[in-house]
Amino acid sequence: MSEHPEPPENAPYGPLPTGGTVRPMTRWGTPVMHRPQELVTSYDDELRSLVADMVATMYAADGVGLAACQIGVDRAVFVFDCPDASGERTVGVVCNPELTLPEGKDRQLDVAEEGCLSFPGAFVDCARPDHASVTGTGLDGAPVTFAGDGLLARCLQHETDHTVGTVFGDRVPTKQRKKLQKIHDKAAEEFPPEWPT
Repeated sequence: MSEHPEPPENAPYGPLPTGGTVRPMTRWGTPVMHRPQELVTSYDDELRSLVADMVATMYAADGVGLAACQIGVDRAVFVFDCPDASGERTVGVVCNPELTLPEGKDRQLDVAEEGCLSFPGAFVDCARPDHASVTGTGLDGAPVTFAGDGLLARCLQHETDHTVGTVFGDRVPTKQRKKLQKIHDKAAEEFPPEWPT
């Protein structure tokens, strides 16, 4: 018997593209990380190749999501392979994401540790709504919608933030941001500039 087989993935719009090349991770402080990204307008081989590289890089870095700016490309697209609160993994590609969050009495905050592959090795608590929904387009330009709770809700918010130039350090209080910087600096040797290649 195998120990713990991976739970089956939920891929409503098909599997993530494969065959990409792992690229070095772009870090916070690089201008592309801190400005709104250019909208995807061409659903072509170049986009498919970019997304395949993003998928390969996300897996090499043990991440659950990755935006194009994190490999230095100014394009509003992210990929993810992330579990929800029940442990079910969902995979997808979202171009030009639009985020919808609960409002009023439906809005519950989930405070949990958050990290970013572009600020590797550092995690601090970050409060975010406990449910999120994202709409956009897939690799072929057709509409896609993803929604979920738990880590998936956090991931959808975190990656959509990247497409508008927001890093999660912008969402935590100054004291937490200083703590985040200290943890990051301590772990820096484990993550050389070319990481995760």
